[in-house]
Amino acid sequence: MAMLLQARRILTKTLPRCSSNSSPALVKLLGLASRGLHDDVSRSKLFDPNATSGNVITCNAAVVRGPKQPFLMETIRVHPPKKMEVRIKILYTSICHTDLSAWKGENEAQRAYPRILGHEAVGLVESVGEGVTDLKAGDHVIPIFNGECGHCPYCTTKTTNLCQTYRVNPFKSVMENDGKCRFSTKDGEPIFHFLNTSTFTEYSVLDSACVVKIDPNSPLKKMSLLSCGVSTGVGAAWNAANVQAGSSVAIFGLGALGLAASEGARARGASKIIGVDINPGKFDKGKEMGMTHFVNPKDISKPVHQRIREMTGGGVDYSIECAGNVEVLREAFLSTHDGWGKTVVVGIYPTPKMLPLHPMELFDGRSISGTIFGDFKGKSQLPELAKACMNGVVNLDGIHHT
Repeated sequence: MAMLLQARRILTKTLPRCSSNSSPALVKLLGLASRGLHDDVSRSKLFDPNATSGNVITCNAAVVRGPKQPFLMETIRVHPPKKMEVRIKILYTSICHTDLSAWKGENEAQRAYPRILGHEAVGLVESVGEGVTDLKAGDHVIPIFNGECGHCPYCTTKTTNLCQTYRVNPFKSVMENDGKCRFSTKDGEPIFHFLNTSTFTEYSVLDSACVVKIDPNSPLKKMSLLSCGVSTGVGAAWNAANVQAGSSVAIFGLGALGLAASEGARARGASKIIGVDINPGKFDKGKEMGMTHFVNPKDISKPVHQRIREMTGGGVDYSIECAGNVEVLREAFLSTHDGWGKTVVVGIYPTPKMLPLHPMELFDGRSISGTIFGDFKGKSQLPELAKACMNGVVNLDGIHHT
């Protein structure tokens, strides 16, 4: 429930100029997702797949019809899944800053309206389309924006978690099968999809490559964050940086991604985790997630990287940039130790922005790389992360969007 309340607070703060029916619409949808759906409730009572399978489902969704336009609670039609597609009942959904950026329409080329946003959720499979063999009605699942087909040249190599067909694509707004939408208004107007997911609705249709089965005993209220924030942050530490026990890490930006990255570094045994943020109110939460030291750029008279070098005897072994700011990225890069320091880029940057580095700076032995979805292969590796969360290896209690 805390996750849903946090999502509501974010929406209220971010949509201050919308009409009176905007934020309550999405709050209502989030309320529908939580009403009566405690983890000890029998999920079989939520719907009858024998009655809905193969039929159009009429339900509620939060629909946005233009940049910065109010979220409107509309009655929509969700069509049955086609070949290699899955229709799911959304149980819990949360709001990520990527959703807010899309709502603002910051990238004109990515605009498509009307549209159902949302990409962090957990749900139940209602029905599956032709050819889907790894999922069935009633399975507990997480939707993912970066899919895995399992058989393309990308999926069959260990060096990338991208998929040739179902990788994250912010320009995509229709289904892969036929280039059409599975959502429509009561009058038949198509409603576009978002990031392979679209979770601000009671029911959604996804490509099966973007649906991950999880343990039915998992805490559903927390599993939603594995759709994006937790997987990306923890994976940045585990996979992209490959943090080693006893090492030092600096994390720039202490929102959900930064907190998850810290938890990943803590779980790997990092001895010094430095949190960097201009909001000291986030430091207590950072301590809960394993951070040992903090730097507020507003409180020091020197560049952040100089302060971190002083704290660590030359620089940290790894830095993880979660703010999406090129000036912060440069500080993150320079805060690492020469000879072996590694910077992982997690934050999403507005376009057009270039790397704030001179090529010759790479000759000092520092390296920099980016990560999508924490380098996790969604279908094959995310279930193991979910188990790690269930077993207490990764603590989800303190992670939320801020």
